[in-house]
Amino acid sequence: MVMRSLLLLFLCVTCSAYTNPSDVSALKSLMKQWKNTPPSWQQSKDPCGERWDGVICTNSRVTTLKLFSMGLEGTLSDDIGKLDQLQTLDLSYNHKLGGPLTPAIGNLTQLTSLILVKCSFTGSIPDELGNLRQLTFLALNSNKFIGRIPATLGKLSNISWLDLADNQLNGTLPLSTNASSGLDQLLNAQHFHLNKNQLSGSIPKNLFNASMTLRHLLLDRNQLIGGIPESVGLVASLEILRLNNNNLTGTVPSSIRNLPHLHVLNISNNNLNGQMPNLTGMTRLQNVDISNNKFDPSEVPSWLTGLTGLRTLMMQSARLHGQVPQELFSFPGLEKVMLDNNELNGTLDMSNNISKNLQIVSFENNSINSITLSSNYNNTLILSGNPVCSNPHLLNTAYCEIQQETLTPSSSDNITCSHPYEGVMMFRAPSFGIMLDEFISKLEANVAANLSCTPHSLTLEDPFFDEDGYLEVKLVICPSNKNYFNRSEILDCFDISSQKFIPPEMFGPYYLSANPYSFQNRVIRGLAIGMIIGFSLLLIGLVALLLFALRQKKQAQRAISLSNPFASWVSNGEESDGAPQLSGAKCFTYDELKRSTNDFRGINEIGSGGYGKVYKGMLPDGRIVAIKRSQQGSNQGGLEFKTEIELLSRVHHKNLVELVGFCCEKGELILVYEFMSNGTIRETLSGRSGIQLDWTRRLRIALDSARGLTYLHEHANPPIIHRDVKSSNILLDEKLTAKVGDFGLSLLVADSEMGHFTTNIKGTLGYLDPEYYMTQQLTGKSDVYSMGVVLLELITAMLPVHNKKHIVNHVKIALDKQDKEFCGLKSIIDPVISNSGKLVGFESFVDLALQCVEESAENRPTMSDVVKEIEAILRNNGMKTTSTSESSSPADFTSSKARYPYDDLYSRSHASSSAFAYSGGFPSRGSSRPSSS
Repeated sequence: MVMRSLLLLFLCVTCSAYTNPSDVSALKSLMKQWKNTPPSWQQSKDPCGERWDGVICTNSRVTTLKLFSMGLEGTLSDDIGKLDQLQTLDLSYNHKLGGPLTPAIGNLTQLTSLILVKCSFTGSIPDELGNLRQLTFLALNSNKFIGRIPATLGKLSNISWLDLADNQLNGTLPLSTNASSGLDQLLNAQHFHLNKNQLSGSIPKNLFNASMTLRHLLLDRNQLIGGIPESVGLVASLEILRLNNNNLTGTVPSSIRNLPHLHVLNISNNNLNGQMPNLTGMTRLQNVDISNNKFDPSEVPSWLTGLTGLRTLMMQSARLHGQVPQELFSFPGLEKVMLDNNELNGTLDMSNNISKNLQIVSFENNSINSITLSSNYNNTLILSGNPVCSNPHLLNTAYCEIQQETLTPSSSDNITCSHPYEGVMMFRAPSFGIMLDEFISKLEANVAANLSCTPHSLTLEDPFFDEDGYLEVKLVICPSNKNYFNRSEILDCFDISSQKFIPPEMFGPYYLSANPYSFQNRVIRGLAIGMIIGFSLLLIGLVALLLFALRQKKQAQRAISLSNPFASWVSNGEESDGAPQLSGAKCFTYDELKRSTNDFRGINEIGSGGYGKVYKGMLPDGRIVAIKRSQQGSNQGGLEFKTEIELLSRVHHKNLVELVGFCCEKGELILVYEFMSNGTIRETLSGRSGIQLDWTRRLRIALDSARGLTYLHEHANPPIIHRDVKSSNILLDEKLTAKVGDFGLSLLVADSEMGHFTTNIKGTLGYLDPEYYMTQQLTGKSDVYSMGVVLLELITAMLPVHNKKHIVNHVKIALDKQDKEFCGLKSIIDPVISNSGKLVGFESFVDLALQCVEESAENRPTMSDVVKEIEAILRNNGMKTTSTSESSSPADFTSSKARYPYDDLYSRSHASSSAFAYSGGFPSRGSSRPSSS
């Protein structure tokens, strides 16, 4: 009996200490350094015996640690190195987990998978990773790593997946020597994903050999120079080759034809020269992009007709001439053909056997003088900039119109739960260029079939191609029969980061950028808490009753505020702590404004937008004004309306639109502005206003606009960030003086917060600062980015999105500093100025615009720097810069005790380029920039 008891006691002790003590100690140390560890880690002391979420054990040792999407915050300390039996470590999608990656990770010699995707790790990648000889899967992409790629990674002889993309790595690609290892030794690697870094130097010829099993080579978006080595043709297994957006030179090696399995080839946006690459016999090619290089002028290559598997063909600015063979358009899988900016001539023959999948054909800016088109083709055809568009007998002139994609992000109407698991699937080399519904359905079914659970619903939404040709698709998964996923379900169901999910081949390599998941908060009640609650029920009841009464009162007040944002404004001189002291803005009666607009008749209407309509009116004193009236009987826009009144009544500057007054009676919300007789910059650049702006006037408009914004940023007290700078919000008076208007989205920020201010994303697609979009950190530099887009509009007259490509990309691709007159931009400069003589200070102005649209806010100038630079351009070329100092009546908001309603701003789903139109408040999507197909 005694022995039985001792045995039972021994078993209980063993059970209570199932996990190796060293592993327990390591996990507890990590738990102390991290925020938001799973509750199960705090509820028990035995990770293996009582199954901590994300922890898997074998024989009392921790062998797997998977905590992706857990919302972890903190750093990865040396304690991780104590888990010396760990085989899988996946901490992906914890956006606030970062700091340097500890060298102690090199102690995990049993590790086969190390996955740290989309965290915030910084510093260099430690050399000690070379100790992980069992590693087959290494994914460190989408962090903030800097420095060189460690040569020690060449020791990872078992590696299959190497992904270091989307970091800030620099230096050359490491090769093996007698003294060190290199990437050329990774003969078992199938994936080299090194794109979106700052890698430099040439692509070494010894990087490739015939023993390699490489399938995907992604080196795009780096700073590589030199030629494409002939040795790349030795890697017969290669399926995807992306070398685009580098500084590569020389000819394309003929050995590229030795890649029988290649189906994606992208060498666009380099400085490659010599003859056009010969792709004869490469029948498996599906996606080809050789645009924007410096190849010798040539006829349309004959090998095109042999690429019968093509889905997408991109040969823009390829110096092609002659006629395009009709056979090209009959390839059964063909979806997209882009041959813009060449010298193609003769007849465009699309008369017979057009592929039923063909969606887009673009021949913009060529020399085509006639077209034969099948009646069966009813999809997009772009011919603007060709002689055929001058033919009065052309049956369909729509082909000749400047076309742009309407990029209003779609709402998630298919979401059927309040707390879905969401992320963006990023496909980095799809073999197609058009996202058809059938592709989405196929992918959706494929994802659902590979989940380890049965969710309530799974949808893929908002597919679009970004500027690099990557396909982004939003993933939304709803939990089954409840509002939330728990942590175990997240970890068990969505193991996508380890690439166990293989999409259909046509989608190519991908990664998931998952959003942080907001888990349900669970209150853990122990015995002590229960006793306290038991003894305190009466007190809690009384407090709850009191709080309920207070809340009801507050909600009633808030309801009044929302139904009438002006309830706190006391008129007739009455004093109120909540009443802002309006300066210079008159409160009109509805009848006064009705008379001034002839009863708001249509003949007085001068514009309209999502907010309502704009009328031209005359006040009793004879002053002409613009009267912006919300949709009748609606309070939509009330809070933005109040914002604009409170801001504009306090800011007084010659480059800001003056608020004359307002009306808020009889359910009407009306703003009265000074009348800007020459409309908006956008209207002028589009030709709708009939005004032609010469180069000097454009410089002065840029200066005026920048001065107005500088006043808001640096001379208003506190500073103001506009948040919606765009060409349709900058207006011109009778003297063509530019003035910034539309303050409905603006924010007051304290001086201490001017550096960064966290807020919900507002703004207009195409002008939206990408860093603000990604981080929600609003700064004055966000306005600078938007202003940079406006500067590019002044140069090109393009819309921010032109032919499905962002204006910034148009300019960067065309840029050539060797061209001292036009910087290589002659083909995209507004003809109004390109044909009017020398553009003084043009190069400096282009440089300034591109500095303003730098991806990183810290690399952009301030708005006052923009003013100084434009002033310098004018002065250096003998032109006057009329001084516009800050107003003698500076804006000062600190004296008012009014509560500004910014927390109550709601988004709006409309955006109009009409004069005085409100815009912004688009729902989020995968990218702040429009797609570039």
